[in-house]
Formats: sequence, structure tokens, C-alpha cells
Amino acid sequence: MKQTKAHILVVEDDPAIRNGLQDVLVFNGYQPTAVEDGGEGLTKALEENFDLILLDVMLPTLDGFSICREVHKAKPNQGIIMITAKGSEEDILAGFKAGADDYISKPFSLRELMVRVEALLRRMGKNLGADHVTFHGIDFDGTTLTASCGEHSIELTRREMDMVAYLYRHKDRIVSKKELLKEVWNYADTDIETRTVDIHILKLRKKISALVEVPLIQTIRGEGYRLEQDT
Repeated sequence: MKQTKAHILVVEDDPAIRNGLQDVLVFNGYQPTAVEDGGEGLTKALEENFDLILLDVMLPTLDGFSICREVHKAKPNQGIIMITAKGSEEDILAGFKAGADDYISKPFSLRELMVRVEALLRRMGKNLGADHVTFHGIDFDGTTLTASCGEHSIELTRREMDMVAYLYRHKDRIVSKKELLKEVWNYADTDIETRTVDIHILKLRKKISALVEVPLIQTIRGEGYRLEQDT
């Protein structure tokens, strides 16, 4: 039983899915507010305080990506899970680029949905990335969410900083995807099928490559990831 009722905004135009989401959230002890229009969803997200937003991509008036960008700009720490019928890597990257913390593709199971919801809500009360890490000449700042090298700098998301901080703390060994899901994403069920870690690592590598040529994050096939040794 939940000690407090997390307030969750559901922005979904399909009546069956919207009602189903409300029912499962109430059943699990949460307080949902549901809207079907993208414009109305953005207004509520900006004017009211929510612990989490479940956001569909295809919406009337305003699409989910646009909503996510505006909310992320105004409230950088707002937790957002994108719900999409499009599961391609390009669409997933677009969601993360817009500021989403996680995504779930339709059709999805209620178990999978609740794993994602509970994981993100746990993470919102934990700040793994409030570190200052210097590695391979790159200064990763968890306060300003930037990475800089010389005169060049890039912006980081909170999740990207969390990953860097965790990999740095354990730079002497390989960190598995399951460990990252548990410790950075706070997933209670790490056996769930998700490409979230892979997509985030891909995006982070691309950002880092703008600063240094060294492949900072190594993939160890079948085992996980580790940071390149700082010689």
C-alpha cells in the first residue's frame, strides 16, 4: 500500500487506453488526472504539479514530442514517460531528445507499465548524478548538467549524468545492463525487455564524441559497459 498518492497526469486520446490507465493507476494507489487533448495536457502540465506524466505521442491539437519539449524546458526535473505506437529507434531517440525519461510502446502489458511508473517515481526521489566528475579531460558537472572539455561544452540530461556518475564510481569493472536498470533507472524487475539503456548509451556516446575522440564508454559484448581506462 502506498504511503502517499503520487499525482500522475495521463495525456491520451484513445478512450479505452485512457480509462484503462486511470483504472490501473487508482488500483495501484496513485491519483491520476486524465485529458485527451494535447493542448489541454500541456496547459495542465505547466500550470499544475505532477509527480509523473504519461504522455501519448499522437494527440489532437498538439503532439506528445512538442508537449514534452515545452514541459522539459519549463520543468527540467519533471518525470515523463512517452507512450507511443511507434517503436522504431528513431522515434525513441526523438522522445529522449525531447526530454522523456522513458518510453513504452503500444501494445503494452499493465505489468510492464507499472514497472516503468514505479521505477521512475523511485528515481525522482534520488539524485545519483549530483556529482562533479573529471575523466579523460572532460568535466562532467551534475549541478549544471553540462560536460566540457577546453572551450567546448555540451548539455546533458539528468539520466545521462546519472549514468556517467555510476559508471565512474565503478570504473574498475564492467557494469551490466541489469545493474544500470536497477541502480540508475530504479527498475524493481530488471528482467523486463527494454532497450532503454542501449538508446541512452548511444545518445551519450554521440554527445561525448563532440568533445573527445576517445570512445569513452566501452561495450563489452554480452556483459555490459565500462569506462575507457584513464591513462
